[in-house]
Amino acid sequence: MYLLGIDIGTSSCKVALFSEDGEAIAQSTKNYPIFHPKSGWVEQNPDDWWQAVCQTINEILTQSKIQPEKIAGIGVDGQSWSAIPISKEGKLLRNTPIWMDTRAQDICDDLKRTIGDEALFRISGNPIQPSYSLPKVLWYRDHLPDLYKQTAKILQSNSYIVYKLTGEITQDISQGYGYQCFDMRKGAWDSAICKEMNLRKDLLPEIVACHEIVGQVTKDAAQQSGLIAGIPVVAGGLDSACGTLGVGVIANGETQEQGGQAGGMSICTDEYRADKRLILSYHVTSKNWLLQGGTVGGGGVLKWFEEQFGQEEQINAEKNGTTSFEEMNLLAAEIPAGSEGTVFLPYMAGERSPIWNPNAKGVYYGLDYSKTKGHMIRASMEGVAFSLKHNLDVAKQANAEVNRLRAMGGSANSQLWTQIKSDVTNTPIDVLNSDTATTLGAAILAGVAVGVYTDFDDAVTKTVRVRRSHTPNPKHSEVYQKNYELYLKLYGQLKGIMK
Repeated sequence: MYLLGIDIGTSSCKVALFSEDGEAIAQSTKNYPIFHPKSGWVEQNPDDWWQAVCQTINEILTQSKIQPEKIAGIGVDGQSWSAIPISKEGKLLRNTPIWMDTRAQDICDDLKRTIGDEALFRISGNPIQPSYSLPKVLWYRDHLPDLYKQTAKILQSNSYIVYKLTGEITQDISQGYGYQCFDMRKGAWDSAICKEMNLRKDLLPEIVACHEIVGQVTKDAAQQSGLIAGIPVVAGGLDSACGTLGVGVIANGETQEQGGQAGGMSICTDEYRADKRLILSYHVTSKNWLLQGGTVGGGGVLKWFEEQFGQEEQINAEKNGTTSFEEMNLLAAEIPAGSEGTVFLPYMAGERSPIWNPNAKGVYYGLDYSKTKGHMIRASMEGVAFSLKHNLDVAKQANAEVNRLRAMGGSANSQLWTQIKSDVTNTPIDVLNSDTATTLGAAILAGVAVGVYTDFDDAVTKTVRVRRSHTPNPKHSEVYQKNYELYLKLYGQLKGIMK
């Protein structure tokens, strides 16, 4: 039997078909657009996600020549902090703001004044920020009252795809952290705080465990996707949490390092540990929590750099049978650790944890006539690593000690970048299912639900393998500590003018 994992990422949808031992039999990716209609607004069309899901499923079924009857279950993960309004007839009412959207800052300021930071944090374990789902829903209430009135339910990215597959409306427990009316200790909505903030509680779907079977593929969804009707579908969960499961992080203290479009880390904890500078959610195992650092700077930084300045690398890649990212890696590898004083602040869409500043800006510091493109590429990699270290340092202050990291995401394919992260954080890093960790995590949820695996321990034992490991270079760590101190100082001195 096989398991299907669907990942609704920021820049693309990834779908993979897995055997029971966690090997990807076939995978496919489809990009979709991101819209920036106004300053601070960042949106996507959830139906673009669905079209991409259907195309990729059709492709992998053709690729693998595996009959859909052999798919035992489907899991879906997705990006955080969507706010997808659907009508009582199930119609999508507008594009959703995504996690990079900061339009609702005024709503957050108002909630801080009326209810108070402490009260909100006490319930949800998370600070109120415009990137979260709750302020976006309240923004609909204040700025699009007709839409708010028409809306029957608000969905997350994975629950929208689950809805398109099954017709069932759900809210998994791992995505509850997008709402400051979600009680992080109980894993339930808090009716009293919903009333106090004038939020319609009926907009919030019933909360279910991530590995709960919530429906089966409908005939209509089967026709569009190439699947067959009746395949069980689980609720799924947050992409970073599914990726955390996909690299085998399920026990207290184990930690995932994320190198997708965005960056960050997720520390598994069996105790409630909230810190206003970090992010707290339930793990997709639905029993432990994840203390997370989420940054906007990840693989997306090099993608932006390649799009703007990588024309020569694109030509060389075609000539050499490589990729432009491999060519950029070669340039960065020629530059010594520390980029000879070039430091990069990777705040390319504001920044999330631990500084929570929607006005933060990307900065290259230390440029002069001796610096090359290679310096800027390596400094970009190092800047993302500094943002990871910043989050790990804050986690340590919250008594969440990290001794080893498990890397996932496209950035983990770069041995250089992974080594830089190991050197900067002074922490060993294991690289596991780097390209498929997130879809594998989603597939594992389905596998546990349908009985392919007896439990999550059994699933991890059968599917997760270390591909390579990195240990910190003490000489490099010393250089990076100096640059890291400069990195912190630069932001401290520049934040006042970043507005």
